[in-house]
Formats: sequence, structure tokens, C-alpha cells
Amino acid sequence: MTRASSDRRVLLACVLVGLVTAAWAAIAIPARATYGERTTADEPQYLLSALSLWEDHDLYVDDEIAAERYRPFHEVDLPVQTQELAGGRALSPHDPLLPAVLALPMGLGGWAAAKAALAGLAGLLAALLTWAAHRRLAVPLGAAVPVVLAFSCTAPLAAYATQVYPELPAALATTVAVIALTGPMRRGGLVALALAVTALPWLGVKYAPVAAVLVVLALARLWRDQRARAALGLAGALAVAGAAYLVGHRVLYGGWTVYAAGDHFTGGEFEVVGTQPNYLGRSRRLTGLLLDRTFGLAVWMPGYLLAVPGLAVLVTRRPRPSWWPVLVAPLAAGWATATWVALTMHGWWWPGRQVVVVLPCLVLIVAWWAAQARRVLPVVVAAGVVGAANWLWLVVEVLRLRLRLIVDFAATSNPLVRGLRVLLPDDRAPSLRDTLLTAAWVAVLAAASVAAVRVTPGRAPRPPAAPAGPPAPPASSVPAGSSSR
Repeated sequence: MTRASSDRRVLLACVLVGLVTAAWAAIAIPARATYGERTTADEPQYLLSALSLWEDHDLYVDDEIAAERYRPFHEVDLPVQTQELAGGRALSPHDPLLPAVLALPMGLGGWAAAKAALAGLAGLLAALLTWAAHRRLAVPLGAAVPVVLAFSCTAPLAAYATQVYPELPAALATTVAVIALTGPMRRGGLVALALAVTALPWLGVKYAPVAAVLVVLALARLWRDQRARAALGLAGALAVAGAAYLVGHRVLYGGWTVYAAGDHFTGGEFEVVGTQPNYLGRSRRLTGLLLDRTFGLAVWMPGYLLAVPGLAVLVTRRPRPSWWPVLVAPLAAGWATATWVALTMHGWWWPGRQVVVVLPCLVLIVAWWAAQARRVLPVVVAAGVVGAANWLWLVVEVLRLRLRLIVDFAATSNPLVRGLRVLLPDDRAPSLRDTLLTAAWVAVLAAASVAAVRVTPGRAPRPPAAPAGPPAPPASSVPAGSSSR
């Protein structure tokens, strides 16, 4: 097969994965969030800000709220989130990049078009993950395509593909940064990386730790490759971007974060992490984010359990070139933020919200592992079928108006979900039984990790050769085996 035909094959596979994912996600666009609201919690705030950007070219939503412009997508009275600023104006206490992304579709087609735009971004995310798995991690398309589809068509990625939150765009930004960091990091890669890490805090300040880790990885890579000028240039550009973020928030919101414009945090904007956080108690989320019977990942998509042994194999094998920290470090930062910084993991939203930003790292880890151990892929596919069935079952229940997507998703009649919930701990009010269940799951996953390390072959395939093109930079600036794409 020629390089041109190989490139066409890869492009076709990525496009097909993206189209399937976007179409699958779009099924849930009409789903109602609660019994009195089509969208709920923060979603109306993002939509109102997008509408204000389209119509008024500013972020002030007091006039939209006064005119009840939210009624088409939030039929009941809108809960107060804003506080009155100087001049009687009000800003939604949510970062503005998501409204900026949704302003055009919201202005032209309303809430349904805004949700359809998010479904399109979900398709783009799936396509990029397929490309990254194949070109950057040397995963054959026969493994990359089914693994990415398995996770993209299941919750929580499928859920946040039509819910108006910054989670899906943040996952997309993380994926772009990972692609840049695992490539040769030439000028285009550096620009993409800078844009991605700059976008993350403008989508939500909670993504700043993940952005910071990505920056550290980039600077360390450039320093190791003796590219001091590129490192200084990147650091300078990001310093300017950081200063613009802080100054912009002080000017627009009157504080260092958007929470300064909200009415919930009367004691200061940093109350968003809690007034007296119990960090020891929050440590239970380390496992709960995966295993909790309602808000964990595994109950809706069992394939996320495979990420634990896959991660163990990755950090043990440490494949060359050394791209593995690019997946592990952001994942650790995002998981730690969801564990100890987030106010809660149980909230008025779909499960998994706090870790969606780093789920692309988990997907790529599982895809890489599936390429090393042939028995993994059938398990991923089976888990994907179960996860897709779980999501479709719930969406059908919601579309038939038997349930609502946010307030009573746990009441699904799906026997697969109901059966698995019995085996998982409840971290909202943990009893001795729940503690024992957690310990049992940790033991099982630890044993699976040990077994996976023992049976997975030690040598990984090399990434595919780069196509003919411009001369490559000096060997000191491009790790061996890196693709130029």
C-alpha cells in the first residue's frame, strides 16, 4: 500500500468514526433534563450568554433574563446565579469560551442548533482520537476505530455531546494538546499546543491544573531536546495569555475568576471549592469517580475498568519514544482536581462531569493496550456494546417521557445497569458494606493490573513511518519514531 493510499485510508476511518459519533450523539438532542426544564442548572446560563454574544456582542445577560429569553429551553423561572454589578448589569458566572463557540449556532438555530454543534464537536473529538491512536501511538486502525467508538458512543462522552457544558470542548482541547506533545513539536504543533492550553481555563478555571501540567510537559520536552529558543518563546506566549486571562477576568467579572460575578459565594469567589473542605473525606473519590454506583464511570460504561490495568501496563512498559507521560500526567492532574478541588462529584448533572476533560487520555491508554494484547480488544468491544445499550436505553426512556435525563437517570429500568449497581459502592452515604465493596474492587483491579503486566508483551510496535515531505529537523529536536504529522 502506497503512502498516499494509506493516508486516504486513515482519513476515511477518522471521518467515518466522527460521523458515526456525531449522529449517535444527536439522538439525545430532544431529551429533557427535568420535568419542568428542557435544560437545567448551568446550561441555560451558557445559552443565554451565547445569545447575548450573538445579538448584543457582549456577555451581559440581565436584559435577556428580564425579557425571559430562556423560556424556549427553560420553561420555568430561571434560578438566580448572577449578582448585580455596577450599572445594574449582570454577567453569568461561567467562563465565556463555550458561549463564544455556541454563539453562531445559538443565534441562527436556537438551543437545538447549539446542542447539534456540541454533537459535531464530539464527532471531531472521536476523529482526532482515532488519528492520535494510530499515528501517534502506533495503534492499528483495526483496534483504534472500535476502541474509540466504544468510548465515544457511551456515557459520559456521549452524554456531554449534547449537554451544554464545557466538558466536551475541554476534552477536545486536551486531545489537541496531546497530539501536539506526542508529535515533533514544530511551529504548527507549538501553536496548536499554545491554543489548546490557553483555551482550557477560558472554558473553565477548573481545567487550569490540566493546562499547567501540559505546559510543564511541553517545556520539559523542549528543554530536553535543547530547543531553548522554542521553550522561551512558548513560555513567553503563555505568560502573555495568562496575564490576559487574569486582567480580563478582573475587568469583566471583578475578580480573578468568573465566580466573583455569582451570587452563591458571598464569602469570596474561592468558596467554590468549599468553605471547610474535608480533603480526607474527599479522598474517597479517588475510587468513587470510577466505581460509585450512580456517579461513577463504570456503571454506565464498564470499559473504563480496563483503564486501570491498561495504565499499569503503560507505566511499567514505558514505550519508546517516551510519550507515555503525556497521557499519564494530565490524567493524574484532572483526576486529582476532581478528587480534592471540586466541591462535589455528586451534582445536578450527568455522572463523570469532573473527569471528562481527561477521558481522552484513558481512551488512548486503552487503545494502546488493545494493540499490545490481542485479548483486550474483544473485551473493549463487548463493554462498548453494553455501554452503548445503556445510553440508548436511557435516552429512549427519556424521549418517551418516562424519565428525565438529569433528575432520575438512576431510576432506569435497564437490567444491566440495575444489576451492576448492586455490585458497586454508594459513596454518597457510605456504609460498612460500601467500604468493603470498594476494598474488594480495588483488590480485583490490582490483581488484574498485575496479571496484565505479566501477560502483555514487552515490546510495542513503532509508529508508522512519516510520509515524504520537507527535510526533518535535527535529531536532537525530534524523538526517535515520532511521526511528522
